[in-house]
Amino acid sequence: MSTFTVTLPSGVVWTPAFVDAIDQEKCIGCGRCFKVCLRGVLELRALDEDGEFVDEDEEYERRVMTIAEPAGCIGCQACVQVCSRKCITHAPADA
Repeated sequence: MSTFTVTLPSGVVWTPAFVDAIDQEKCIGCGRCFKVCLRGVLELRALDEDGEFVDEDEEYERRVMTIAEPAGCIGCQACVQVCSRKCITHAPADA
């Protein structure tokens, strides 16, 4: 598997990693990652007691973060930097 890299003005070669998955068992739904992502990649969703997604106007047990628009991710990894539970994983894109 090949990935693409970017050479920064400083000469450092950087391999961007894009949002790949969110461990919903670890996620506490705090929304920090949602607030730091300006690209609309993430979405806070409600879960019922059975762990099924429900509409916000229905009764829900808790909320967790989901990946709404993965194509919008620019690989900055700001979301994982602010996640206190480290439940977001990233992966390099195929070239």
